[in-house]
Formats: sequence, C-alpha cells, structure tokens
Amino acid sequence: MSETGLTEQKTHKLGTWSVFVIAVSAMTPLTVVAGALPLGYGEVKEKGIPVAYVVVAAVLAIFTVGLTAMARHVSNSGAFYAYAARGLTKPAGVGTAFVALLAYNAMQIGLYGAFGVAAHNAAAIFGWKMSWIVWALLGWALVSFLGLRQIDFNARILTVLVCAEVLIVLTLDAVMVGHPAGGSVALDTLNPALIATAGGVSLLVGAVAGMVGFEAPLVYAAEARDPRRTVARAIFMTLGVAAILYGGSAWAMSVVAGPDQIIDVAARYLNDLFFVLPDPYLPTAVTDLARIFFATSLFAALLAFHHTVARYALAVAREGVLPPALGRTRDDVPVAASVAQSGLTFVVLVVFGILALNPTTDLFFFGTVSGGLGVLALMTIASLAVVRFFRHDPRGESRWRRAVAPWIALVFLTLMLLLSVAFFGELMDSDNAVKVWLPPAAFLGVYLGGVWWGRRLRRDRPGVYAAIGTGLPPEHSGLAAETRPSEWSDGAAGAGPSGRSESVAEAGLSERSDGAAEAGPSGRSDGAAGVGPSQRSDGAAGAGPSERSESAAEAEPSGQSESAAGAGPSERSGSVGVTMSPEKEIPEQRVNGGAADATAPGPLSEEVEKPPAS
Repeated sequence: MSETGLTEQKTHKLGTWSVFVIAVSAMTPLTVVAGALPLGYGEVKEKGIPVAYVVVAAVLAIFTVGLTAMARHVSNSGAFYAYAARGLTKPAGVGTAFVALLAYNAMQIGLYGAFGVAAHNAAAIFGWKMSWIVWALLGWALVSFLGLRQIDFNARILTVLVCAEVLIVLTLDAVMVGHPAGGSVALDTLNPALIATAGGVSLLVGAVAGMVGFEAPLVYAAEARDPRRTVARAIFMTLGVAAILYGGSAWAMSVVAGPDQIIDVAARYLNDLFFVLPDPYLPTAVTDLARIFFATSLFAALLAFHHTVARYALAVAREGVLPPALGRTRDDVPVAASVAQSGLTFVVLVVFGILALNPTTDLFFFGTVSGGLGVLALMTIASLAVVRFFRHDPRGESRWRRAVAPWIALVFLTLMLLLSVAFFGELMDSDNAVKVWLPPAAFLGVYLGGVWWGRRLRRDRPGVYAAIGTGLPPEHSGLAAETRPSEWSDGAAGAGPSGRSESVAEAGLSERSDGAAEAGPSGRSDGAAGVGPSQRSDGAAGAGPSERSESAAEAEPSGQSESAAGAGPSERSGSVGVTMSPEKEIPEQRVNGGAADATAPGPLSEEVEKPPAS
C-alpha cells in the first residue's frame, strides 16, 4: 500500500467506453425514468417534461464545451475542485472541494433508501420478505467490497448492469409508443412552448437534478488512456443517451396514456407509472424483470457515486488539504477514502434503521434532491472558473470553447441555481423549514468553511497551500514545509522593491490566484515566491543553479508560468525556461521557497521560452 498516495495514478486503464459506462451508471437512467418522470407529471402537473430534459441536455452540452477545454489543461481527479483552484483562487477551490464531498455523499447515501425499497419489491416477486434496511445493508456490504477493487474491474460490472437497464427502458418505451391512446401517436408533449411558463421553469430545474452524474468522467481524467479525448467523448455520449432515454421515455408515457390523461394517470401511480403503463401489453415476466432491473440500476448508481466520492477525497487528501491518511492507495485504488465513505454510509443507515425513518422521503428524496442542489452549485462555480481561466490566455482553444460556450452555461446555470434555492420548498414538496433551508445553508456553510481553511493553510502550511489544485502532494510539486509563512505569497502576489513578496490574492471568487495569474507587461510571471523586481520567478521553491522544479501547469505564451517553483540561475522552472543574463549583478537576494533558498546574481533580463509542443 502506498503510504500517502503520493503520486498520480501510474496507469491509464480506462477507455472511452469504460468512462461512459461509469457516467451513465451515476445518472441512473432507469431510476430517473421510473422515479423522477412520474413525479414531474403527477406532482408538478406539467406536460413539457420531454422538452425540458432535451433542452437541459443541450445546455449542459454547451457547458461541457468549456469544461472539457479546461480539462485538457488541468487533469485532476478533483475535477470541479481543481478547476476552481486554478481558475478562481485556491481558497475558493478548497471551498468547492468541501461542497463536492458533501453533495456527492448526500446523493450516494440517499440512493440507499431507494435501493432498499426496490430490492424489497424485487425480492417479493420470489416470495422473499425482508425489511428495506436489510437489503440496504446488504447492498452497502457489496459496494464496500467492490469499492476496494480496481476501477477497470468495476467498470466491467457496471457495463452489464447499465446495458440491462438501458435495454429494459428502450423495450418498455417501444411497447408504449406501439400502443398509443386513441390509435394514433400524439406529439403534443414535444411542444417547446410548454416550458415557457412558471411550471415549465420548475421542470428545467428538476431536469438538471436528473442529469447529475453526467460530469463523472471528469473525475477519471487522470485514469483515462487519453485524457484529452476520452473525457469529452464520454460526457457528450452520456448527455446524448440522457436526452434520448429521459426525453423519449417521458414522451412515450404521454403517448400510451394520452396527452390529455397523462397527468391524472401519473397522479394515481406515482411510484410505478413506468411499469403500470406498458403492463397490459407485456407478459408478467417482463414486467417483473423490469422491476428487478430497477434495483440493479440503483446498485450501479451506488457503486459509481462511491467511486466518485473516494476519488474526490483522494485528490484533496493527496495535496494535504484533508488528512494525509485519506490519501493512502493500493494498486491505484483509493482504499482509505473508500473505507471512510463506507463507514459514513454505515452510520447513516444504522441511524435511519433505528429511528424507523421513511426510506423514500426522508433518505432517498431528501438526500438526492439536496445533493443535486450541491452539484448544481458546483457546475455554476466551474463555469465561472472556466471563464476566468481562459480570460487572458486562449491556450490554443477557440473563442467558442474558451469564452462563448462558458458564458452561455454560466448564465443558464446561475439562473437555475437561484431558482432552485428560491423554490426549494416546492422542489422538496415540503413546508418544513428545516428540510427546506438546511441543504442550502449546509452547502454555503461548508463552502465558507473551506475558504477559511484555505486561508489558514496559506498562513500556516504554505507548502500545502501552493499544491492546491495541482493534483500532487507538496513534496512532489517542488514545495516544502519549511517555507516561512511570512515569506509566502499567493499566486497573484507582486514582489516589492526589497524583494519582499506582497500577496494580493484572497479567497473571493472575483480575485485571481496562483496558477491562473497573468504575466505582467515585462514578461513577469506571477508565482508563489516574491523576488526582486528584475528577478521574478514563478513558484514556491527557490531552487539551486541546476535544479529542476516540477510543475503541474503549462507555460503561457505571454510569459506566464503556472509553476510551483521559483527558478534560480540556469534552472528550468516547471515548463518555462528562464535564462539568466550575467551582464549585471545585484546583491544577494533570498528567493522564498518551500524546499530551498537560492542566493544568486540577479538578472536584469529574462528570456522566457515556450516549452516544445507536446
């Protein structure tokens, strides 16, 4: 077992298909089709559900354009966390990581409520009668075991489960479309005007929640065979499947029930509408099989979200933001984070079992809707991070990818987030103040707590602070713990005339930080160390003449370096080569760093070389 999970995953095992399967599993197609769509018809009482899901899939595809563009430059299993740290500020990144951990844990644990009930109903077909909590704990034990296996092995299991649930959805959809009410197929529910109302807007919010999981490929970028292409392909494929399955299934239900009757029928069969509608036209065995696949669909989602949470925790712990013990790995498997997530889940399930709470409303519905709100917040933050990341340097990306698409996504997602918070009571179908306000308050609280912790790391553990968002531990990114806090500067710091490093970056979303800092007019590159006016270098560590400081970032054409190390004479910092001119010398200066301090002649000129194209 690795001591602290110090290195990135050494092997790239996952192809596009494997990552795509994991993403589809996290979206739980059959769960959304059999659980969420009937609620949209029967509770919200709106007919525009097919259009809402297609529109949301299209908008999220636009969001993905900018997201995958940034992923090509920031490959980190922390995904949204890393993007916020690199595109906004490091403290903002820590806050985003805490929101992600809370949101994905809420969704994963909440799914156990639905799984317990679905497994109970499926077992009843064979005459087995056990409480939902027993089935939930059995599922927990299996997920805990598989969570310690390598991800490519789990991907093969998920492939079987996902193919089964997609097959059953398509089969039931075909049966419903083949038996239209009144003898003719109606297209009434595909009218775009149906979402141009207040009720239609609420459908959009629900559709966003139903899409949660499509972003899962970002978490596996570091384990993909070709991160630059695999992630983008998997996400777009996932959104395409979601648009077809969700929009198509919602439309098929309206066809068999009739556009004028679907709302009333759904209100009578909220829990099993998807199975009731085609039941008269199918053998009983097929319907029973569909109910079994519903349970396996939920299990696939449990396993996929478990891996997502474990890898988020690993990414944050590896950099020292969370306790290093959570960063322990074995054969590239985040065993410590996996065990921690399983332990938290077990405690919650035991509490629910003892208190005899409702598994559907109190665990599944509350947990997944609350988690969906958190993921919506993550996507909004990520959109802003993408906009700022490419603001001063296109990095070879087109204007559509780096600016237009991210801005469109940012506007849409911000509006959705505000509407979700404003009408969260309606989404929860509750007037209980605790249920309505606890999730938004919790996400805001953990975000602010993360920002505070990020600032604390900046002051007390500068080596860890500089590693935030890099995907590497401090000691592997050229950073060391002995750097004095008084000498540390954030990535947007400017060096004063005396060589003192003056930090100007804080944790707000509107301030520039570290790796995304822009180079000054003189070719100065903003780094983490303050040096003399003519000796500016990027990084947290001053290295000796022949040292090489490794960075997780790429050099920018303008002379910007997102390196984690400051370069001395003739050294190469990160991916930027700095040639020190011997024409004039200045008195010895201290280059503030994490690993070493270098005293060397100071140049009056720096030639910044772009790295060779990879």
